[in-house]
Amino acid sequence: MRENMNHPLPRGRYMSATHRSHGYTLIELMIVVGIVVILAAIALPSYTRQIQQSRRTSAKTALLDVASREERYYAVNNSYTTLANLGYTNLSGNNLLIPSASQDYYNVSVTVGTPTSSYTVTAVPQGTQASDTCGTYTLTGQGVQSDNGTASNCW
Repeated sequence: MRENMNHPLPRGRYMSATHRSHGYTLIELMIVVGIVVILAAIALPSYTRQIQQSRRTSAKTALLDVASREERYYAVNNSYTTLANLGYTNLSGNNLLIPSASQDYYNVSVTVGTPTSSYTVTAVPQGTQASDTCGTYTLTGQGVQSDNGTASNCW
């Protein structure tokens, strides 16, 4: 009697070492999971720093834009003013939301001196950006740039 040719092993015989099932063992899977966890632990903090650094650029750009608008306003009105009079649309109260009202990483505000011959623009980090090492950015009407962070080269 001839055995079924489609069946990989003849009936009644045990599987030999060369006919083992093709799959992964639990140990192999755990090694791969361990490697992925180690790579993620290394890559995630670096990725977070890069994201925060790109958001800093948005804050610095916004500060310089506010300063530019303040100077144009001063040229016409001989005084500085609040954000509401500078033509911004993404305001929340007296704060400019950076980069937009739907993603609030920095709140930018203007403090006008008394008399209205000076101003200070401040960008305060919000949400996930609050853990950024550069902290709050400040720009004065005299062009002085500063931050209260612990990192170097924030500006």
